[in-house]
Amino acid sequence: MEFSEGFSDFCRALRCGGAFLVVQDAKGRPNPMTIGWALAGIVWGEPIMTVLVRPSRYTFGLLGKARRFSVCVPAEGKLADELAFCGSKSGRDCDKIQNLGLQVSPGLERGVSVLEACDLFYECETVHKTQVLKQTLDEGIISGYYALGDFHTIYNGRILRAYQKAG
Repeated sequence: MEFSEGFSDFCRALRCGGAFLVVQDAKGRPNPMTIGWALAGIVWGEPIMTVLVRPSRYTFGLLGKARRFSVCVPAEGKLADELAFCGSKSGRDCDKIQNLGLQVSPGLERGVSVLEACDLFYECETVHKTQVLKQTLDEGIISGYYALGDFHTIYNGRILRAYQKAG
């Protein structure tokens, strides 16, 4: 499927509970993190998925070592408890997959895992990252989202595959 075909479902999920950013650790074990901010579009002539991760998050360290990640989007109204858990618990402290009883499958691309309970999948490879800089950011955004100074790193991933669950 063309990456833009699921765009309305992707945006709805981000507004209504989030989606899962899944990154494998060095041993190939997947770790899901809930995200509520992301972008998809064309940059450098390619389909790009942009995700933001704070340095304090366990996923930040994983993304620093793994070049690939997936964004897994649940169907509307589904996986609310799982999204809440993955947004409030750290993979440093627990195995979220095991705790939630989630089923994971290898992605279509090597080095990617996807959550079977989701309906829309983006498999990506990091091509660029940069930090959000306080001195270049609107003061209202700083006071609203960065009161503690934990500024995100922005990861741009080339979308290698975009697909929906069959059926």
